[in-house]
Amino acid sequence: MRRTLALTTAAAVLAGLGATAYATTPAADRTKPVPRPLAGLRILLSNDDSMRAAKASNSDGLGLYELRRAMCAAGADVVVMAPWQVQSGKGTAVTNGGVLTAQRRTALPAGYENDCAGAPSGGAVFGVCLGEGGCAPDSPSATPADTVKLALRGGLTAKVGWRGAPDLVLTGINSGPNIAASVNDSGTVGAAVAAVDQDVPAIAFSSSGDESQLYFPRENYRAHAGFGARFVAGLKERGLLTSAFALKVDYPDVSAGQRAGAPVWTRVGDGAVVYHAYEQRGSGDAFDITLGLCEGDESEGECVENRADADSTWLLGEGHVTVAPITWDRTYGTPVDARRELKAVQRYVEREAPRP
Repeated sequence: MRRTLALTTAAAVLAGLGATAYATTPAADRTKPVPRPLAGLRILLSNDDSMRAAKASNSDGLGLYELRRAMCAAGADVVVMAPWQVQSGKGTAVTNGGVLTAQRRTALPAGYENDCAGAPSGGAVFGVCLGEGGCAPDSPSATPADTVKLALRGGLTAKVGWRGAPDLVLTGINSGPNIAASVNDSGTVGAAVAAVDQDVPAIAFSSSGDESQLYFPRENYRAHAGFGARFVAGLKERGLLTSAFALKVDYPDVSAGQRAGAPVWTRVGDGAVVYHAYEQRGSGDAFDITLGLCEGDESEGECVENRADADSTWLLGEGHVTVAPITWDRTYGTPVDARRELKAVQRYVEREAPRP
């Protein structure tokens, strides 16, 4: 069964298609050192949802601030360069001419102002727009890949004084899962691919929304961010932060109190969860862009999933955290250049990665 929604109503579904609380340290334990497993790690953070975090649906960058908080709490030095406007569905698109402006955000969303106050770069947040003379509320936006390329090719040096590349690029946390066929459209994944294309390790994080996939609870972002910090720490400890491929990490909905299942090593599914649909207006030349939603009971067509280890099956059907390797090389049948690293990361995910 399929159904379509107006694009303005369901844009959040296309956006990419954790409930761990921050505990207060008891008075008796405040003299104990706080674990900082990511101390010394420089992280560039971007996304495709923008750096605004202003919508009631939590679909325009709230996940970015949860991820920033968790990484700084673990000791990382984090700088954000993210699109000025929501850029969901942009994939690996780049802007081929003109001017990019990276404008620092001085008033951060309430509750996130001091998360990175102790970091060397202070957790600086930049929004990147097109044009010069400053970014206005309605300024057109850079794409997700633009922001990463700008940051790595001089932006970080110019704006915060970093010399050389960061140790890691993180993208997300996206509002909605990036699974199955939608991975090709995902700006969150596209930004991570832009990083490994420049020989910098990268991980793309995406979280499910609630049952409607139109609202994205803070609980999901916070649970995913907490898991993500531990996941990155484990990779760092084992020397598994590699630029040979990026990782895609998707988190299930836990907003009703359910617990996420253990991480599963998956492949990108070959079916669709959502797809673009086009409805002609009368008999004229105009077509409305809508979203088709696969309901899971199709027996043929693009909605059918043929892979038992598909990310969509394990995430949506089984409620697990899913991890899949992503590479920039689209040559079919190309040999795996980093087989040993790939197997080591797979072993970490399957046997040693933190549990939600």
